[in-house]
Amino acid sequence: MFKGLWKPLCAFVAVMGVMALNPALAAWELDMPQGVTTLSDMIRDLHREIMLICTIVGVLVFGVIFYAIFKFRRSKGAKAADFSHNTTAEIIWTVIPVLILIYMAVPSAKAILEIENSSNPDMTIKVTGYQWKWEYEYLDNGVHFFANMDEKSAAIGRLGKSADVMEHEHYLRDTDKRMVVPVNKKVRILLTADDVIHAWWVPELYIKKDAIPGFINEMWFEATSTGVFRGQCAELCGRGHGFMPIVVEVMEQEDYDAWVAEQGGEVAEVASKEVSADNTVAAL
Repeated sequence: MFKGLWKPLCAFVAVMGVMALNPALAAWELDMPQGVTTLSDMIRDLHREIMLICTIVGVLVFGVIFYAIFKFRRSKGAKAADFSHNTTAEIIWTVIPVLILIYMAVPSAKAILEIENSSNPDMTIKVTGYQWKWEYEYLDNGVHFFANMDEKSAAIGRLGKSADVMEHEHYLRDTDKRMVVPVNKKVRILLTADDVIHAWWVPELYIKKDAIPGFINEMWFEATSTGVFRGQCAELCGRGHGFMPIVVEVMEQEDYDAWVAEQGGEVAEVASKEVSADNTVAAL
Protein backbone atom coordinates (compact mmCIF):
# COMPACT_ATOMS: atom_id res chain seq x y z
CA MET A 1 0.00 0.00 0.00
CA PHE A 2 2.83 2.41 0.90
CA LYS A 3 5.37 1.17 -1.62
CA GLY A 4 4.74 4.08 -3.99
CA LEU A 5 5.37 6.65 -1.26
CA TRP A 6 9.02 5.80 -0.66
CA LYS A 7 10.45 7.66 -3.67
CA PRO A 8 8.58 10.94 -3.00
CA LEU A 9 9.46 10.67 0.69
CA CYS A 10 13.16 10.16 -0.06
CA ALA A 11 13.09 13.09 -2.49
CA PHE A 12 11.48 15.30 0.15
CA VAL A 13 14.10 14.34 2.74
CA ALA A 14 16.89 15.05 0.25
CA VAL A 15 15.51 18.49 -0.62
CA MET A 16 15.14 19.40 3.05
CA GLY A 17 18.70 18.25 3.69
CA VAL A 18 20.04 20.47 0.91
CA MET A 19 18.04 23.43 2.24
CA ALA A 20 19.40 22.85 5.72
CA LEU A 21 22.96 23.14 4.36
CA ASN A 22 22.21 26.35 2.44
CA PRO A 23 24.15 29.27 4.02
CA ALA A 24 21.27 31.60 3.12
CA LEU A 25 19.20 29.93 5.83
CA ALA A 26 21.81 30.39 8.54
CA ALA A 27 19.74 33.11 10.28
CA TRP A 28 16.49 31.11 10.20
CA GLU A 29 14.98 31.00 13.68
CA LEU A 30 11.99 29.38 15.34
CA ASP A 31 11.95 31.68 18.36
CA MET A 32 10.90 35.33 18.47
CA PRO A 33 13.73 37.88 18.11
CA GLN A 34 15.59 39.07 21.17
CA GLY A 35 14.19 42.37 22.45
CA VAL A 36 15.58 45.08 24.73
CA THR A 37 12.53 46.08 26.78
CA THR A 38 10.55 44.77 29.73
CA LEU A 39 7.65 44.05 27.36
CA SER A 40 9.87 42.03 25.03
CA ASP A 41 10.98 39.72 27.86
CA MET A 42 7.38 39.13 28.95
CA ILE A 43 6.09 38.52 25.41
CA ARG A 44 8.99 36.23 24.51
CA ASP A 45 8.56 34.09 27.63
CA LEU A 46 4.82 33.81 27.02
CA HIS A 47 5.40 32.87 23.38
CA ARG A 48 7.86 30.14 24.37
CA GLU A 49 5.47 28.67 26.95
CA ILE A 50 2.49 28.58 24.58
CA MET A 51 4.64 27.26 21.72
CA LEU A 52 5.84 24.42 23.99
CA ILE A 53 2.24 23.54 24.91
CA CYS A 54 1.13 23.59 21.28
CA THR A 55 4.10 21.45 20.25
CA ILE A 56 3.37 18.82 22.90
CA VAL A 57 -0.32 18.74 21.96
CA GLY A 58 0.53 18.49 18.27
CA VAL A 59 2.97 15.61 18.81
CA LEU A 60 0.45 13.70 20.93
CA VAL A 61 -2.50 14.24 18.57
CA PHE A 62 -0.63 13.45 15.37
CA GLY A 63 1.12 10.54 17.09
CA VAL A 64 -2.25 8.96 17.91
CA ILE A 65 -3.51 9.65 14.37
CA PHE A 66 -0.49 8.07 12.65
CA TYR A 67 -0.55 5.12 15.07
CA ALA A 68 -4.21 4.50 14.25
CA ILE A 69 -3.57 4.81 10.50
CA PHE A 70 -0.78 2.23 10.50
CA LYS A 71 -2.07 -0.09 13.22
CA PHE A 72 -5.68 -0.36 12.10
CA ARG A 73 -5.44 -0.18 8.34
CA ARG A 74 -7.58 -2.36 6.11
CA SER A 75 -4.65 -4.31 4.68
CA LYS A 76 -4.03 -5.67 8.19
CA GLY A 77 -7.57 -6.91 8.46
CA ALA A 78 -8.96 -4.13 10.63
CA LYS A 79 -12.73 -3.68 10.57
CA ALA A 80 -14.71 -0.54 11.30
CA ALA A 81 -16.29 -0.29 14.75
CA ASP A 82 -20.06 -0.62 14.99
CA PHE A 83 -20.65 1.93 17.80
CA SER A 84 -21.69 5.55 17.17
CA HIS A 85 -20.03 7.35 20.09
CA ASN A 86 -18.21 7.01 23.40
CA THR A 87 -19.35 9.37 26.16
CA THR A 88 -16.17 8.99 28.22
CA ALA A 89 -13.91 9.76 25.27
CA GLU A 90 -16.01 12.78 24.29
CA ILE A 91 -15.81 14.20 27.82
CA ILE A 92 -12.05 13.70 27.91
CA TRP A 93 -11.34 15.34 24.55
CA THR A 94 -13.58 18.27 25.49
CA VAL A 95 -12.45 18.92 29.07
CA ILE A 96 -8.69 18.64 28.45
CA PRO A 97 -8.58 21.22 25.59
CA VAL A 98 -10.77 23.60 27.61
CA LEU A 99 -8.39 23.38 30.58
CA ILE A 100 -5.39 23.93 28.31
CA LEU A 101 -7.03 26.98 26.72
CA ILE A 102 -7.85 28.45 30.13
CA TYR A 103 -4.26 27.87 31.26
CA MET A 104 -3.01 29.78 28.20
CA ALA A 105 -5.68 32.49 28.32
CA VAL A 106 -4.94 33.72 31.86
CA PRO A 107 -1.28 34.77 31.31
CA SER A 108 -2.17 36.01 27.80
CA ALA A 109 -4.86 38.30 29.20
CA LYS A 110 -2.44 39.60 31.85
CA ALA A 111 0.14 40.32 29.13
CA ILE A 112 -2.39 42.21 26.98
CA LEU A 113 -3.42 44.35 29.94
CA GLU A 114 0.23 45.10 30.72
CA ILE A 115 0.98 46.01 27.09
CA GLU A 116 -1.91 48.49 27.05
CA ASN A 117 -1.13 49.96 30.49
CA SER A 118 0.66 53.21 29.67
CA SER A 119 -0.12 54.86 33.03
CA ASN A 120 2.58 56.24 35.33
CA PRO A 121 5.07 57.14 32.58
CA ASP A 122 8.43 58.69 33.38
CA MET A 123 8.21 60.75 30.19
CA THR A 124 5.81 61.30 27.29
CA ILE A 125 6.64 61.81 23.62
CA LYS A 126 4.10 62.78 20.98
CA VAL A 127 4.94 61.19 17.61
CA THR A 128 3.23 62.41 14.43
CA GLY A 129 3.55 60.71 11.06
CA TYR A 130 3.74 62.68 7.81
CA GLN A 131 4.35 61.82 4.19
CA TRP A 132 7.20 60.95 4.67
CA LYS A 133 8.84 61.80 7.96
CA TRP A 134 8.22 61.72 11.70
CA GLU A 135 7.71 64.58 14.13
CA TYR A 136 8.76 64.18 17.78
CA GLU A 137 7.54 66.41 20.62
CA TYR A 138 8.90 65.79 24.11
CA LEU A 139 6.00 67.01 26.24
CA ASP A 140 8.03 67.04 29.47
CA ASN A 141 10.92 69.27 28.41
CA GLY A 142 10.01 71.11 25.22
CA VAL A 143 12.29 69.30 22.75
CA HIS A 144 10.76 69.27 19.27
CA PHE A 145 12.14 68.16 15.87
CA PHE A 146 11.38 66.36 12.61
CA ALA A 147 13.24 63.18 11.62
CA ASN A 148 13.78 62.56 7.91
CA MET A 149 15.66 59.82 6.11
CA ASP A 150 19.38 60.58 6.21
CA GLU A 151 20.94 62.43 3.29
CA LYS A 152 23.37 59.62 2.43
CA SER A 153 20.49 57.18 1.79
CA ALA A 154 18.71 59.84 -0.25
CA ALA A 155 21.84 60.51 -2.30
CA ILE A 156 22.30 56.81 -3.06
CA GLY A 157 18.63 56.58 -4.07
CA ARG A 158 19.01 59.44 -6.55
CA LEU A 159 21.73 57.52 -8.40
CA GLY A 160 19.18 54.94 -9.58
CA LYS A 161 20.54 51.75 -11.13
CA SER A 162 24.14 52.91 -10.76
CA ALA A 163 23.82 53.10 -6.99
CA ASP A 164 25.71 50.72 -4.72
CA VAL A 165 23.51 50.34 -1.65
CA MET A 166 26.28 48.38 0.09
CA GLU A 167 28.13 51.67 0.53
CA HIS A 168 25.68 52.52 3.32
CA GLU A 169 25.47 50.08 6.23
CA HIS A 170 21.99 51.33 7.16
CA TYR A 171 20.63 52.23 3.74
CA LEU A 172 17.00 53.45 4.06
CA ARG A 173 17.18 52.71 7.82
CA ASP A 174 18.92 55.83 9.11
CA THR A 175 17.63 59.29 9.94
CA ASP A 176 19.08 62.78 10.16
CA LYS A 177 17.84 63.02 13.78
CA ARG A 178 17.20 60.27 16.31
CA MET A 179 14.55 59.87 18.96
CA VAL A 180 16.58 59.74 22.19
CA VAL A 181 15.34 58.27 25.49
CA PRO A 182 16.96 57.29 28.80
CA VAL A 183 17.46 53.66 29.78
CA ASN A 184 15.26 52.01 32.43
CA LYS A 185 12.56 54.69 32.16
CA LYS A 186 8.95 54.14 31.12
CA VAL A 187 8.39 56.07 27.90
CA ARG A 188 4.83 56.71 26.79
CA ILE A 189 4.24 57.37 23.08
CA LEU A 190 1.23 59.38 21.96
CA LEU A 191 0.90 58.47 18.31
CA THR A 192 -1.04 60.25 15.56
CA ALA A 193 -0.72 61.32 11.92
CA ASP A 194 -1.25 64.51 9.94
CA ASP A 195 -2.27 63.15 6.53
CA VAL A 196 -2.74 59.40 6.00
CA ILE A 197 -2.41 56.30 8.18
CA HIS A 198 1.16 55.42 9.13
CA ALA A 199 2.51 52.86 11.64
CA TRP A 200 5.38 53.32 14.11
CA TRP A 201 7.32 50.08 14.45
CA VAL A 202 10.63 49.24 16.12
CA PRO A 203 11.04 45.42 16.30
CA GLU A 204 13.61 45.30 19.12
CA LEU A 205 11.41 47.48 21.32
CA TYR A 206 8.44 45.15 20.66
CA ILE A 207 6.08 48.04 19.90
CA LYS A 208 4.03 48.72 16.79
CA LYS A 209 0.85 50.73 16.39
CA ASP A 210 -1.00 52.69 13.72
CA ALA A 211 -0.71 56.47 13.52
CA ILE A 212 -4.19 57.63 12.48
CA PRO A 213 -5.15 61.21 11.51
CA GLY A 214 -7.44 62.81 14.09
CA PHE A 215 -6.88 60.04 16.62
CA ILE A 216 -4.37 59.51 19.43
CA ASN A 217 -3.01 56.00 19.98
CA GLU A 218 -0.98 55.14 23.06
CA MET A 219 1.85 52.69 23.63
CA TRP A 220 4.85 52.45 25.88
CA PHE A 221 8.22 50.81 26.35
CA GLU A 222 10.98 50.64 28.94
CA ALA A 223 14.37 49.90 27.43
CA THR A 224 16.62 47.77 29.60
CA SER A 225 19.86 48.34 27.70
CA THR A 226 21.49 51.19 25.83
CA GLY A 227 22.04 51.20 22.09
CA VAL A 228 20.62 52.22 18.74
CA PHE A 229 17.48 50.44 17.53
CA ARG A 230 15.98 50.84 14.08
CA GLY A 231 12.48 50.52 12.71
CA GLN A 232 10.28 51.91 9.98
CA CYS A 233 6.77 52.82 8.96
CA ALA A 234 4.79 49.58 8.72
CA GLU A 235 1.70 50.90 6.95
CA LEU A 236 1.69 51.54 3.19
CA CYS A 237 1.32 55.32 3.14
CA GLY A 238 2.20 56.35 -0.42
CA ARG A 239 5.12 56.31 -2.81
CA GLY A 240 7.54 57.45 -0.11
CA HIS A 241 6.53 54.74 2.36
CA GLY A 242 9.93 53.05 2.20
CA PHE A 243 11.72 56.31 2.98
CA MET A 244 10.54 57.10 6.53
CA PRO A 245 12.73 55.05 8.89
CA ILE A 246 12.73 55.25 12.68
CA VAL A 247 15.88 55.36 14.82
CA VAL A 248 15.68 55.22 18.62
CA GLU A 249 18.82 55.76 20.69
CA VAL A 250 18.75 54.67 24.33
CA MET A 251 21.22 56.47 26.60
CA GLU A 252 22.19 56.57 30.22
CA GLN A 253 20.29 59.24 32.17
CA GLU A 254 23.30 61.61 32.38
CA ASP A 255 23.90 61.41 28.61
CA TYR A 256 20.20 61.94 27.96
CA ASP A 257 20.14 65.06 30.14
CA ALA A 258 23.11 66.42 28.20
CA TRP A 259 21.34 65.70 24.90
CA VAL A 260 18.21 67.54 26.10
CA ALA A 261 20.35 70.53 27.03
CA GLU A 262 21.97 70.49 23.57
CA GLN A 263 18.52 70.52 21.98
CA GLY A 264 17.57 73.60 23.98
CA GLY A 265 15.06 71.79 26.13
CA GLU A 266 14.52 71.91 29.85
CA VAL A 267 16.04 69.04 31.80
CA ALA A 268 13.17 67.86 33.97
CA GLU A 269 13.55 65.60 36.97
CA VAL A 270 12.32 62.23 35.76
CA ALA A 271 9.89 60.78 38.28
CA SER A 272 6.94 58.45 37.84
CA LYS A 273 3.66 60.30 37.95
CA GLU A 274 0.07 59.44 37.18
CA VAL A 275 -1.14 61.43 34.19
CA SER A 276 -4.42 60.49 32.55
CA ALA A 277 -4.50 60.08 28.77
CA ASP A 278 -7.52 62.40 28.51
CA ASN A 279 -5.70 65.25 30.26
CA THR A 280 -2.59 64.79 28.13
CA VAL A 281 -4.51 64.72 24.87
CA ALA A 282 -6.53 67.77 25.91
CA ALA A 283 -3.30 69.67 26.46
CA LEU A 284 -1.92 68.90 22.98
